[in-house]
Amino acid sequence: MHRLLLLLLLAAPACVPLGTPITDPNAARQPGQQRPPEYYADKALRYEDYVYDPDVRTVQCYVGTGVNTEVFQPPIVPISQQQPIVLEFDLLGSSSERMTAKLVHCDADWKPSVLTDMQFLNEINEFLITDYRTGVNVKVPYYHYRMQVPRVKLSGNYLLVVSGAGGVPVLSRRLLVYENSVEVAIRQGIPVAGQERYTLQQVDFSIGYGGFNIVNPSQEIKVMLRQNFRWDNAKTNLRPTFVRDAERRLDYQYFNFENAFAASSEFRYADLRSLRVAGAGVAQLDPAASPRAVVLSPEATRNGQSYSQFDDINGQRVIESREYGNGATNADYANVTFQLRAPSAAPGPVYVFGALSDWQLKDEFKLTYNEEQKQYTGTALLKQGYYNYYYVVGKPSGPPDDVYFEGSHQETENQYDLLVYYRPPGTRADLLIGYQMLAVNSRRP
Repeated sequence: MHRLLLLLLLAAPACVPLGTPITDPNAARQPGQQRPPEYYADKALRYEDYVYDPDVRTVQCYVGTGVNTEVFQPPIVPISQQQPIVLEFDLLGSSSERMTAKLVHCDADWKPSVLTDMQFLNEINEFLITDYRTGVNVKVPYYHYRMQVPRVKLSGNYLLVVSGAGGVPVLSRRLLVYENSVEVAIRQGIPVAGQERYTLQQVDFSIGYGGFNIVNPSQEIKVMLRQNFRWDNAKTNLRPTFVRDAERRLDYQYFNFENAFAASSEFRYADLRSLRVAGAGVAQLDPAASPRAVVLSPEATRNGQSYSQFDDINGQRVIESREYGNGATNADYANVTFQLRAPSAAPGPVYVFGALSDWQLKDEFKLTYNEEQKQYTGTALLKQGYYNYYYVVGKPSGPPDDVYFEGSHQETENQYDLLVYYRPPGTRADLLIGYQMLAVNSRRP
């Protein structure tokens, strides 16, 4: 720890540009199709998971555990980094492009820290991605890129930025590296209310700092609580409800739902692993179309219905081809049409939402309401695989409403994790000093 503090004390400012939102088109396209010149024109960097180039697709960032479920592991590793963080993505088109990556160390609020590259890296902060292969026997040509993120020397938040020709960013991903300097205890609580206990899930936690020297822990420690590894609805600015100086412990147990989330329902699913035989949730296939076309079965709202239990993957996805195996280069892309029945239009725009949309309200996944058919429809270009998703309603501010169409049941299986940050006195960057996960209503052994 003393070595880490010395490195931080030597910090100096670094400049990285800030950015503004970029939107995606509503209709899927084939590579090379003409687009309006203003589309994706703003390439300024955003400090979040984002895609800046419409030809970059199917971005996956996970911990390479070596097992077939590794894609479900969020990009969070201990400071030992014995298992690397892996990034994979596709670039649509018939020609490859030189891609480079770099890391940006960020503070707890995801603004760039003032550390120099050599204070968190042992090498030059520019990494050429040399592992790329072309898609095989596909109607939508693409190149598949893969890289392992280099080891870092400090814990904290990192933004991995991949750039193409001219150093223009094409994608960015948030990564976390943590220490176990404090003891984190996290458990499921019970919302103190009436009806809410049937629709919300509350997470209580405590932080023990007995072996860690903190002068004013209630003010100096920052925490962030997430559901299913999402950033859009994370709980921030949580202050301890009890400060136990004698025990050197902070307790966080609220009574006004500050640490409670809508439990929602298990995620909807669509099996697109085969483009020859209709999988679960698929109504029609057109393998002769280019790109291939898939129409999903019409779905209905689940709000007001009783809870239905089935296994899901918490909004994630698995890229795979049933016909040819390796999904990285053998899976093809298809235009996938979603259909959602609704007796009337929702009070806001409706989107397909999940890891397939980077947990963002992207225009490509926006649905259009047909008053005569009483149905929402929309089409997006997706790679073969197994997908989880919700239908959500966008709001003017804050996270989208996933209860309007999905309902909410405290029996739902969800994952939660807690991030604990601390900035040592006299230093200029936040360290991630504790991390813990919690599976609520898990049905896995």
